[in-house]
Amino acid sequence: MEFITTIFNAFIGSLNWTWKNITFQVDWHQNFFWGLVLISLLVWGLELLFPWRKNQATFRKDFWLDCFYMFFNFFLFSAAILGFYQLLDKGFTSLGLGPKDLAIIDLANLHPVVQLLIFFVVLDFLQWFTHVLLHRFEIFWRFHKVHHSVKEMGFAAHLRYHWMENVLYKPLKTFGVMILGGFEPQQAYLVHFIAIAIGHLNHANIKLTWGPLKYLINNPVMHLYHHAYTLPEGRNGVNYGISLSLWDYLFKTNYVPEDSGTIEIGFKGDDEFPQDFLGQLTTGFSSKKKG
Repeated sequence: MEFITTIFNAFIGSLNWTWKNITFQVDWHQNFFWGLVLISLLVWGLELLFPWRKNQATFRKDFWLDCFYMFFNFFLFSAAILGFYQLLDKGFTSLGLGPKDLAIIDLANLHPVVQLLIFFVVLDFLQWFTHVLLHRFEIFWRFHKVHHSVKEMGFAAHLRYHWMENVLYKPLKTFGVMILGGFEPQQAYLVHFIAIAIGHLNHANIKLTWGPLKYLINNPVMHLYHHAYTLPEGRNGVNYGISLSLWDYLFKTNYVPEDSGTIEIGFKGDDEFPQDFLGQLTTGFSSKKKG
């Protein structure tokens, strides 16, 4: 009963938070709804002005499906995730553990810029590691296929992913906050918006490499090969970076053989994969392999 109550309260709280964002009842710099809309419009505008694949339509294949995913994953499902956080917090409390008991780094006394930098790097590494797991283990890959079912890349493809991925990513993010002393910098919203912008650009129809910074920051040319239909022999994934490409170069999972942008994307068997939202929503729970 306590579990149901926690989830219900989290759902109501998330709906209220979302409504306050939509109706401008939160500070403009922490408005995640309109921030997402603004970043999406800016990156889409860049796609239209500087298209990499010039034969790709303005409203590419699955454009509206991906836009729906954008808001579904960032707002509607946040209710369940908030409930998970509350349950996890109660679980640690019942074990007599506080937010700083697992701390490895204490950010509280550091300069705000250093706090943000460490927060960003630690969380990005944990997301990179989780992303590797999504490709290495079949039970996780079955859900991650939703993201790789994209057949034409565009900014909104960034947030097409199965809702179960939240169940995998969020606990590790929580763990990341805990090893940082249970501390999220007050300016953490900056990390959120930077990550959204980089993620949108990585999936956008734009040829961008960042020059020498490509070894540090992820980019559309590198990330396109993450979605490649044909992977190097013996590999089940490449270029796992979320915001930073650094981890791929460090752990030798980088792969960018050329930059024409014309490669086929997807995965073997994606022609049998559900093409609609409801079909993708319920996929992944069967062990039957289709690609």
